[in-house]
Amino acid sequence: MDPRFGYTFPAIRGVQAKREYYVSMCPLRIIPKIFYFDEEEAALPAELRAQRILNTNRVPEIAEYVLNNQDSYVFSAITASIDADVVFEPLGSDDISSDVGMLRVPLDSKFIINDGQHRRAAIEEAIREKPALGDESIAVVFFIDRGLERCQQMFADLNRHVVRPSKSLGILYDHRDRMSQLTRLVVLKSDYFKDLVEMEKTSLSPRSRKLFTLSAIYGATDALLEGRDLDDLAPAADLARDYWEEVFRQMPEWQFVHDKKMSAGEVRSDFIHAHGITLQALGYIGNELIQRAKNEWKKILRKLRDIDWARNNAHLWEGRAMVGGRLSKAGQNVTLTTNAIKHALGLELTPEQERLEKAFNRSQRDA
Repeated sequence: MDPRFGYTFPAIRGVQAKREYYVSMCPLRIIPKIFYFDEEEAALPAELRAQRILNTNRVPEIAEYVLNNQDSYVFSAITASIDADVVFEPLGSDDISSDVGMLRVPLDSKFIINDGQHRRAAIEEAIREKPALGDESIAVVFFIDRGLERCQQMFADLNRHVVRPSKSLGILYDHRDRMSQLTRLVVLKSDYFKDLVEMEKTSLSPRSRKLFTLSAIYGATDALLEGRDLDDLAPAADLARDYWEEVFRQMPEWQFVHDKKMSAGEVRSDFIHAHGITLQALGYIGNELIQRAKNEWKKILRKLRDIDWARNNAHLWEGRAMVGGRLSKAGQNVTLTTNAIKHALGLELTPEQERLEKAFNRSQRDA
């Protein structure tokens, strides 16, 4: 290899599975230049490609994340294979400096991204809007390309054990999203909810002592505060907590769990009011109540006690909250559940709710 023509990367050498690999810090501006999108490869059948096809819908979202969080964004390393014979020149011969040096790569080499193609495309888009980002860096892990089969296996291995965090855990750890911050305030500052909300998992086992998931509270609170200004979190969180605690007071079974007179699993098994679909419906109803009945909404919520929330009350809940005896959170089921609760509270339906209600009643008569 002619040292005058090629790429030179400061790198650290390592060994995995008896093969050398190299880690370098690359300026963002060179990422789109060395890792270009191969349209010809994208047109090949899946079995002849080393990567999945780029999902262009994901790219603007990632680019926007970088642009909106220029002081705090985080990118994991890009993993790539090089289809050439590279030369690693260590800084020295001792144990430490022998694995630190310069990685020289021929100019005509082809780089194949094994993991990170959407990050690469988003970096290119973000730099177009904010060129100064090009001076920042990202870690790149270089492997030596051993052919298509090896590249496909690397892609499979890199994605084999990838598990997305649960929605609840994502909400718990997200300090950028205003609604995530607000939901945490609602739960953690409420004596009613803080011991009954599962903060990590998105589903609850029958033996769980928790009554709700954080993700369910998030979705319901998002519906409750839809259209409201969240710039000042404290008053919005106080309003949401006030609403949910008033709902709590109207649900005897919730109070029994809080007072350890009933198990959470028993309540979730026998009643629909501790599930996400009902919380979502109550969120939408609360949104209307707080806006239209500012001084009366607590009084109106007392009628929640008159509702038979039992799952075996199929006459009321089948086709609304349940389909075939199983709870369903499909959009129309949330609306039909909302309608049933509004009817019990003496509230008018919106035109869209009325349209779906009429369609539901027709289907019940024709059944």
